[in-house]
Amino acid sequence: MVSFSESDLSRIIEMAWEDRTPFEAIESLYGLQEKDVITLMRRELKPGSFRLWRKRVSGRRTKHRALRPPGVSRGYCPTQYKRQ
Repeated sequence: MVSFSESDLSRIIEMAWEDRTPFEAIESLYGLQEKDVITLMRRELKPGSFRLWRKRVSGRRTKHRALRPPGVSRGYCPTQYKRQ
């Protein structure tokens, strides 16, 4: 597996936790397929956190572009990145 900087690793984990960010977005930005993200999350998270994450994303339609409802066209909520 490729080595990532701390900031990239943090962003990948953040994207993986976000409900509306599909695995395809992580793949296009960082070159990690879903199975690679799972491996990374298993390695970087505590065992309990990993199990919670897997339970959360398993079967979640918004984590896969092909399964998304037509109205979901972006990977984040408009209020997610608030401007100050």
